[in-house]
Amino acid sequence: MFGFGKSKAHREIDAQTLKAMLHEGSALLVDVREPDEFAAEHIAGAVNAPLSSFSPKNLPDAGTRTVVLQCAGGKRSAMALDHCAKAQSAIDTHLAGGIGAWKAAGLPVERG
Repeated sequence: MFGFGKSKAHREIDAQTLKAMLHEGSALLVDVREPDEFAAEHIAGAVNAPLSSFSPKNLPDAGTRTVVLQCAGGKRSAMALDHCAKAQSAIDTHLAGGIGAWKAAGLPVERG
């Protein structure tokens, strides 16, 4: 599939799981959408690392937290996970359905 869809190595979590992880401080959320998309709306606490220039080595140090990738619907975060796998990075988790699933679950986003 050449990066589209999920690979067997990809771990998907749902919006409620991510919410709990963020609340307890056990996740570093990385939004791989482009800067204009991130500026328009994003999940509180997310850092932006656009897929167009994505490299796992450029991500902030997560310490003991799990790095969770997120995009609009899941496709770009899965592609970023493919980059992580090729780089032999331990990052293997993304938000199923992206920010769309987060909003569909009634969870808040920051705008502007």
